[in-house]
Amino acid sequence: MPGQGMGAQAARQHTPMERAFGMPGAQGRWWNNPRVVEALKLTEEQQKAMDGILMNHREKLIDLRASLQKQDLRMEELIADVHPEEGAIVAQIDKVAQARAELEKANARFLLAVWSKLTPEQKTQLNQLRTNGWQRGNWGQEQMRQRGMMRNRGAAGQNMPPTPPPPLPAPEAKQ
Repeated sequence: MPGQGMGAQAARQHTPMERAFGMPGAQGRWWNNPRVVEALKLTEEQQKAMDGILMNHREKLIDLRASLQKQDLRMEELIADVHPEEGAIVAQIDKVAQARAELEKANARFLLAVWSKLTPEQKTQLNQLRTNGWQRGNWGQEQMRQRGMMRNRGAAGQNMPPTPPPPLPAPEAKQ
């Protein structure tokens, strides 16, 4: 995307740890999805503990995402310079990579802390759900439907593109 560097895009995508765990859900709260709760037989105590972990890590993750975006913005400024300096760009690449690494480590700590609240049986079941169910079943659809976010559905549950906005009027020719 023009005007957006790699860091800004990465901050909006799932990190490798998130993809490895493959845990969908409303804002990462897969443990509050009623189907997951039922399938894993999560206790209310486990859910509260996971919510607490999220709250404890959330501010740090927000700060680290912002740091990555700032480093990426600095990179964009360096690259956009009329006379880009290779040394400054290479140094900034290191800063972007370091910010990304710090975000990834914090995200891993968060996910591992949540994972630690599951029993061995729940971990096995969750891995099975992740492998078999989530990738095909779109488990987050129920929560999206509850929030009115699935209005553009076609036949057989297929996603339909949203209705485009009306076209802008053509600019008048100057004479």
